[in-house]
Amino acid sequence: MIRKSIEIGGKTLTLETGRLAKQANGSVLVSLQDTVVLCTAVAKDEAAPGQDFFPLKVDYREKSAAAGKIPGGFFKREAKPSEKEVLSSRLIDRPIRPMFPEGYFNEVDIQAGVYSSDGENDADVVAILGASAALIVSDIPFDLPVAGVRVTKVNGELIVNPTYKETEEGDFDIVLAGTADSIVMVEGEAKEMSEADFMEAVKFGHKHIAELCAFQLEFAKEASKEKRAIAAGEDKSEMMNDVRTIYYDEYKSLIGNVSSKEARHDAQKQLADKVQTTLAEKYPEKGKELYGIIHDYQYGIIRDMILEGKRLDGRGHKDIRNISSEVSVLPRTHGSALFTRGETQSLTTVTLGTGNDAQTIEGLKEESKKKFILHYNFPGFSTGEVSGRPGPGRREIGHGNLAERALKKMAPSETDFPYVIRVVSDVLESNGSSSMATVCAGSLALMDAGVKFPKPVAGIAMGLIKEGDRVAILSDILGDEDHFGDMDFKVAGTADGITAIQMDIKIRGISFEVFETALAQAREGRLHILGKMSETLSAPRETLSQYAPHLYSMQIPPDMIGTIIGPGGKMIRHIIAESGCELNIDDSGMLTIAAVNHNNAEIAKQMVSRLIEIPEKGKTYEGTVKSIKDFGAFVEIIPGKEGLLHVSEIDYKRVANVEDVMKVGDTVQVILLDIDRDGKMKLSRKALMPKPEGYVEREPRKDDRGPRRDDRRGDSRGPRRDDRGPRRDDRRNDDSRGNRSDDQPKSEN
Repeated sequence: MIRKSIEIGGKTLTLETGRLAKQANGSVLVSLQDTVVLCTAVAKDEAAPGQDFFPLKVDYREKSAAAGKIPGGFFKREAKPSEKEVLSSRLIDRPIRPMFPEGYFNEVDIQAGVYSSDGENDADVVAILGASAALIVSDIPFDLPVAGVRVTKVNGELIVNPTYKETEEGDFDIVLAGTADSIVMVEGEAKEMSEADFMEAVKFGHKHIAELCAFQLEFAKEASKEKRAIAAGEDKSEMMNDVRTIYYDEYKSLIGNVSSKEARHDAQKQLADKVQTTLAEKYPEKGKELYGIIHDYQYGIIRDMILEGKRLDGRGHKDIRNISSEVSVLPRTHGSALFTRGETQSLTTVTLGTGNDAQTIEGLKEESKKKFILHYNFPGFSTGEVSGRPGPGRREIGHGNLAERALKKMAPSETDFPYVIRVVSDVLESNGSSSMATVCAGSLALMDAGVKFPKPVAGIAMGLIKEGDRVAILSDILGDEDHFGDMDFKVAGTADGITAIQMDIKIRGISFEVFETALAQAREGRLHILGKMSETLSAPRETLSQYAPHLYSMQIPPDMIGTIIGPGGKMIRHIIAESGCELNIDDSGMLTIAAVNHNNAEIAKQMVSRLIEIPEKGKTYEGTVKSIKDFGAFVEIIPGKEGLLHVSEIDYKRVANVEDVMKVGDTVQVILLDIDRDGKMKLSRKALMPKPEGYVEREPRKDDRGPRRDDRRGDSRGPRRDDRGPRRDDRRNDDSRGNRSDDQPKSEN
């Protein structure tokens, strides 16, 4: 077993190999404090026959036991990957994929399992390092280590690999991955971060990446195996020359003169079919190889053309495609927008919901509620293809997460706008940068829905072609420019700063100078797009859609929450049924009422107000008779609060039988006469009735018979003056009884 440690950001990071999973080609246990991830790498001995691409699979999984939890659900075992696990798998895949050598087509499987979580340190960046280390110590051809770190800034201080709490408190959340010399992957979000601050964070993070790459090489000196040789491919020089003769000049001529994606692809297909037909007899059953050579020629011709200053659709390097946008395109949604840029189009809708619509997020961290949700759909027809399997794949989840990060930073706080917000982007056409079109369409749709966005957000995708010292940075890239390029760099933000960023490099890194130039060019493009969007809608609607739920808030005394809910939820269900509203109450007593119209909300508010109302002496109430006794009736004047309506207070005339006047369930108007110290309420019905003519209120007795019986219990009796001594009640006073002598017989007493 080999084990080495290094300190990073004041925390101990450890790599270990030789103890676990020894039958994998490479395995490393990586720990950051008490967060532990086992990373393994396995490769097939040979590539599949005819394989012409590199099949890499990365799977990051979090074990519930790592955080001392048992999975939910019926089966009580880990189910399909969560969104967090999918996104973490992508974070590992993107930086290590470009580091495999050209021509290596053996299938490789990377597994990263989180076996311990300390609840403070995220395992995703730990897994990037572990995957690289597992490949470095294995016999799989992979000799350039990569490492990943997370960076934030708290109180003006940059922090590497912050805790969950520090990340939440920080100004931004950026994950970087790279080699000792350059950055190859960036993923992050911020609240209007400047380009200068972003570059400062990237350079700070890269210092630690370089340290971790050197640490891996030192670790591998004792642990690595001899690397496999890459099988030499067959000699295709003659086939390449034959294809070039038929294809090269004709393709170069058409590629710069056809700007439409569909027309360009049709022309390319016709030319490729011509090559296949012409060479079919000479190279039977070599159709796949011929298409591979055609693709390589396309790669070279397109890149040379762009480096010479001409793009596929005739634009300059900084030019943005034509933009058009519309809002309120769908009549019954809460908000909608159609955004079209060139041949990329997103139809995006916004739905406003209540607290009950929030998404519950489970995982290694504490359970939380997600109230801003963005879903991205990419159907096959958007590229003219037959759809594959239904449901979102890793690409859709990744693109949706990027757009969500871009928009949620500008969403209003829950206090200012207590709605759950769901944004759904359906990509209807795609020719590059559909995720950034989603950001633009999402921003417009949110403002169309009346969401109080302080500023609109736009996104742009940047590309790079690099051949030696020749470099071309492209704004608003096409699908083919992404496919044949060296970089996919997406930047989203407002006019004042960056809200989300994602960069993937297909080569082994770029310089900071190229990075900064791309950032500055992206800002120019973003401002141009924002200007076009403002022509359609520059600020949020003043009012919400008539179809959106209207939310009303009430502060309830925390000790009254149980009253609102009722036993087993009976009372709150009753209010919901009677008012047609949706009610949600939190632990602080903040009650949110969601209603389609104001009248329904008022019904619910009145019902709640009655529940929490404090009875007021002298106030008139419309009560319900709950029970009847010989001496009167008990009337509920406020839900859960009853008072006694004595038989003498029912009517001015004598009532012999209460049930002759009222029955259980009757509604009766009463006035609250009094509340005693025990909270018992005395009610009157007759006090609200007109006094009968000639009615004389009975006066207290004033004759020599003294007060009525009811009054005799007062002090008016006075002490007895006869020789019988004090009354019985007074004998309990020791002074009046006197002290009996111990030797005095009881009989004499």
